[in-house]
Amino acid sequence: MLNFKRIIAVSLMVLMSNFMANLVLAGVDGPNVFWKFSLWGKRRAFTEGAETLSKRLSEETGGKFKLKIFYGAQLSKSKENLDGLKANSFEMAGFCNFYHPGKNAGLMVLTMPFLPMGDFDKDAKIRHAVYDHPIVKGQLAKWNAMLYMTSNLPQYEFLGKGKPPMKLSDFKGMRVRAGGGVGKAMEKLGAIRQTVPATEVYTLISRGAVDAVSFPFTYAHGAYKTHEVADWYTANLSPGTSDCPYVINQKAYNKLPEQYKELLAKLKPEALSAMKVAYKKADEKYLPIFKSKLKEIRYDEKTLSEFRKTAGKPVWDAWVAANKDKFDAQALIDLVFETAK
Repeated sequence: MLNFKRIIAVSLMVLMSNFMANLVLAGVDGPNVFWKFSLWGKRRAFTEGAETLSKRLSEETGGKFKLKIFYGAQLSKSKENLDGLKANSFEMAGFCNFYHPGKNAGLMVLTMPFLPMGDFDKDAKIRHAVYDHPIVKGQLAKWNAMLYMTSNLPQYEFLGKGKPPMKLSDFKGMRVRAGGGVGKAMEKLGAIRQTVPATEVYTLISRGAVDAVSFPFTYAHGAYKTHEVADWYTANLSPGTSDCPYVINQKAYNKLPEQYKELLAKLKPEALSAMKVAYKKADEKYLPIFKSKLKEIRYDEKTLSEFRKTAGKPVWDAWVAANKDKFDAQALIDLVFETAK
């Protein structure tokens, strides 16, 4: 009987200790909230912002604000995450602008080749400035989506199978996976542009259905294992990047108490910082593998300068002209350059 009482006493002490610990950890009090976050693929550098946000929301609220991440397109296909937000199927998601340019036409500015992007922090500043522009916010609002945070994808490089493109002219006739403005830039070289979800790339390149794949260097190539089926990689082409932001269900956000809205804003720099560290670790892990197993291709400055001249501003101008009757695309181009200063 005495042992039983001791067990009860110890159990109560543990329960009280956990309760008090939660009180100490909970910096923000509020109602119980459960949010679902729709993502594709597996946990990787791109998702570390979401993982950090999930962990910190729970810590700051003593477990009351739960954000559960669903990987592997469990909740929605990668190209249909905006549709899922509109249907209120989940509360947060990631999506890539070039998967469906018609749904986020203004955001396509961030796929334009050879924009004046810089280091991680400068990139994030430029992207968030674009997110805050009324044109972009208005277009996303039609999908019940509000832009929360950039995933700040690094510059793209190509990994490919077969004959390496030692000269840019060697890309002529090559089937390349490249979205948005980067894809348009590659078309200037005579490449055949293809847009397929990241999760399908490994199979396509291994079967010879695609010759080369552009991904944010190096993390995405490593995450999707394209280096395992490739023969070569470009080390300094850097034609541009795309944008795959984290977005919030607007209706779900509107239902949050003010203290939770403030907490989401407060945690954004932490989530972004976690992503910055993750990208750096990916470079440290994968770049040595690429160098040891694949042929590295570096182009001289004269070649790159000519590429920028023929596939930079002409692509921007064509994009502006194509959207002149829809929205002020030039204003978004100008915003990127103004913010870059």
